[in-house]
Amino acid sequence: MPHIQGFSPICSEHAHTLILGSMPSRESLKQQRYYAHPRNGFWPIMSELFDMQDFNYAQRVAHLSGKGISVWDVLKACFRSNSLDSNIDERSIVTNDFAAFFQEHPGITRVFFNGAKAESIYRKHISPDLGNIQNRMSLQRLPSTSPAYAALPLADKLLAWKVITQ
Repeated sequence: MPHIQGFSPICSEHAHTLILGSMPSRESLKQQRYYAHPRNGFWPIMSELFDMQDFNYAQRVAHLSGKGISVWDVLKACFRSNSLDSNIDERSIVTNDFAAFFQEHPGITRVFFNGAKAESIYRKHISPDLGNIQNRMSLQRLPSTSPAYAALPLADKLLAWKVITQ
């Protein structure tokens, strides 16, 4: 089972919103880009919400940062046999340092989880150690943009994700 390392966050000093996934997919790791799988709905949804249809990856990252939107994953490292969250070896997880991150970015008041796994890991492994830092934040799970989550069509996911623009 391969040991995988996550990415640094996409973030600016003016961030107010954080979107958290679990761990980058194999394709994302290969390309060293968040949500690189061609069927993942993340960038199509962000493109629609923030009018970035013709942007390349670097432009999308800069545009989201400029809008105060940060992107990161709850996991810094883990063992996982493939790209599915269900195959993350729970005994191997190492979470990112959110106490330091939130202290460095005090403007973040909203955290959105890209699916259930990101939320469950955060609530189990991160929330208990955050203390009062967490009191300033609202937490909300959104439907996963992963192609593995096919219960909702992309149009319905887009409707749910509109909350991040409010």
